[in-house]
Amino acid sequence: MRPLRYSINVTLDGCCHHEAGLLPDEESMEYWTAEMERADALLFGRVTYEMMESAWRKPATDTWPDWMAEWQIPFAETIDRAKRYVVSSTLSGVDWNAELVRGDLGQAVQRLKQEPGEGLWVGGVTLPLALADLGLIDEYEFLVQPVLAGHGPTLLAGLRERIQLEPLDRHEFQSGAVAQRYRPTRGAA
Repeated sequence: MRPLRYSINVTLDGCCHHEAGLLPDEESMEYWTAEMERADALLFGRVTYEMMESAWRKPATDTWPDWMAEWQIPFAETIDRAKRYVVSSTLSGVDWNAELVRGDLGQAVQRLKQEPGEGLWVGGVTLPLALADLGLIDEYEFLVQPVLAGHGPTLLAGLRERIQLEPLDRHEFQSGAVAQRYRPTRGAA
């Protein structure tokens, strides 16, 4: 059974909005590239899928845009070639190596987890909350940025039950950011 890992950038005050001063640097992009490479497939909700596609899908010209720094290209190439599953009741179709996931979320994700492989990766805000409430997340990874945002969506806001976590790993970055990895201690999926 492959594990489902939830990974996200977050500020010290819990904000996980991509525009809250969570700009990537070279060191964090190397880290996220390695994390993407550990996943057999990515699981996105509609909003995250559309945001990631607009930023990281390779243009038809087969050339990365001028705004992209050289150190961002390995991440872009890794995420561009990844298999994706998109949970959405509003999209009629997806492409970019993606497949729509419909129906009962818990059953659909359990089926994906039962396939052989190294793991699934989920990002975003809304879908991970639903997955956490269903007890389907096997590992939580937060890249905590030394920023106070003071506004925006917060990490797992509205979680129905407390989830006790045990630490697995910690990595400090030169920027002051800290990656912290945990797994649930009760009722692990």
